[in-house]
Amino acid sequence: MANAGAPVGVMTGNRDFLLGARFTEAAGATLLPEQIVIDVAGTPTLLLHGDELCTADVDYQRFRRIARNARYQRAFLAFPYPLRWRVASLMRRKSASSTATKPEAIMDVEERAVEQAFRAAKVTRIIHGHTHRPAHHHLLVDGRDCERWVLADWYGRGSYLEFDDNGGRTREV
Repeated sequence: MANAGAPVGVMTGNRDFLLGARFTEAAGATLLPEQIVIDVAGTPTLLLHGDELCTADVDYQRFRRIARNARYQRAFLAFPYPLRWRVASLMRRKSASSTATKPEAIMDVEERAVEQAFRAAKVTRIIHGHTHRPAHHHLLVDGRDCERWVLADWYGRGSYLEFDDNGGRTREV
């Protein structure tokens, strides 16, 4: 898309949080902040990865605080690549094992965290991923009609959201 002249934004998540300037330059993309409000078809919309909304997963939130800390990132990136690769592989295996034993409810968003995100950003629409439970949720926050769109993963097939004056819809690729 960047080659075709379309602006491309990249928001890092729980597996690609170390992406930085070298990647975005090579990809012709812009690295987005953890949360950003943009206009989507005339509606201010909060985009976020979504992992910060899964507040019941205390172990993951602890990992997230460390992984997103610039000091820890610099220290990790100073290690030789083979060591970084081994550490990352070990962490992926540990994560998969841990995820397999966690109750489903812990790995989904917490209602209070979602409501807080709507309030803090002063929006009526949120789009996020992370949980990969694609859906369009309608909710009432402080008397305002709000909507939350959850993006699917890209493991089996891809999809995207499309918005216009008639609203939003999920499209599969």
